[in-house]
Amino acid sequence: MKTRITIGILSLLLIFMGPACKKKALQIDPEIASSDEALFRTGEQFIKKDPEKARLYLRQVIDSFPKSFYAQRAKLAIADSYFYQGDEGSMILAAAEYRDFITTFPLSPSAPYAQLQIALSYFKKTLKPGRDQSKTEQALLEFKRLITDYPLSDETKEAREKVKICEEYLAEHTLSIGKLYYKRRAYPAAISRLKEILTNYPTYSGLDQVFFVLGDSYFKMDQIEESIPYYTKLISDYPQSKFTKKASERMEEIEKRSHIE
Repeated sequence: MKTRITIGILSLLLIFMGPACKKKALQIDPEIASSDEALFRTGEQFIKKDPEKARLYLRQVIDSFPKSFYAQRAKLAIADSYFYQGDEGSMILAAAEYRDFITTFPLSPSAPYAQLQIALSYFKKTLKPGRDQSKTEQALLEFKRLITDYPLSDETKEAREKVKICEEYLAEHTLSIGKLYYKRRAYPAAISRLKEILTNYPTYSGLDQVFFVLGDSYFKMDQIEESIPYYTKLISDYPQSKFTKKASERMEEIEKRSHIE
């Protein structure tokens, strides 16, 4: 009985160990191993189709030729290899590798590219408004860092475009929270959230709705004087908005009240 159990255990071990045993260590041709450029070019070929294999060649460049021009390129390529994989874990590793590249080669012409890639590693994992926006916030921070640190770089144009998208997402998310408070008649909380949008995201495309909900929150708290500027702003700046008619009705009601009083 013990013999059968032992044989069974050994059989299972062989099954699980089989793939590991078959996987051989990478054998690098001596001619390639002796050249930093050859190692880099070979690794570069595998970046998208076999990232692990690519990284073995690229790390060999760094280990064998640490002061080589190709060592710098290999370090950046390793970060790219993780980025191209695209999954959550690989994006985290990509950001770490790009950041390490900037730390190691702060004056490199590729530093702005590395900073852009850090931002994109977060941006590509952002969620729609209404869900967790921590990735959006981190991406926004990294895009702004690129604009501040490398204002004259070619990458700055893309960073500015992405900043607008991130801010749009965050404003939309904040508005959804403000509207939820508004519907629950928690007007002070709604006002607090909506004012964040005016302060932090002044170019948000949905400001007409922000102005209306702000004005209406004050109106429903019977703080009429505070509501008027928001209704007025909505009516004057967004005459085609679907909220303008309601704001006009509120202003007419306010005017009637003032005559009665």
